[in-house]
Amino acid sequence: MSGGLPGLAGSDHIGFTVPDIEEATRFFVDVIGCEVAFEIGPFVADDDWMEVHLGVHPRAIVKTLRMLKCKNGPAFELFEYELDGASERSPANSDVGAAHLGFVVDDIDAAVAYLKAHNVDVQGDPTHMTEGPSEGLHWVYFRAPWGMQLELVSYPQGMAVTRANPTALWSPVGG
Repeated sequence: MSGGLPGLAGSDHIGFTVPDIEEATRFFVDVIGCEVAFEIGPFVADDDWMEVHLGVHPRAIVKTLRMLKCKNGPAFELFEYELDGASERSPANSDVGAAHLGFVVDDIDAAVAYLKAHNVDVQGDPTHMTEGPSEGLHWVYFRAPWGMQLELVSYPQGMAVTRANPTALWSPVGG
């Protein structure tokens, strides 16, 4: 039986590709509240380095890699690539490989009102979980300007799973 990845300490960052790194940075800094930590790039390779190391077309160019810190949690590593023919459509949640970021807030109704005041597409009203392990969780999805799925979550009194076992899930706010 495996004890897991040797030396695992936790999550460091979440990396994702955006169509316009300046637009994405403005959104994550001005609307969400993140801070730019650093940026590097461009990365260009004349051999198969990009394919071997990043799993992308060998002629893909990483125009910019920008790292953001977002309060208490993993950093966000934004990539803007240059490659003719690359898809610019965000995957649907039902697509293999799709992902979303979840942001913990104290007051989900205030956070939804704030997003709407900033013309952010909020997908419906918050859902309030009333039973099962996620009882106590309030959540709602919203979209970044380029279509990426994001989520607000709030659990002011914790969730059933973390009330039963405080270390069952990691949270930037405790249980």
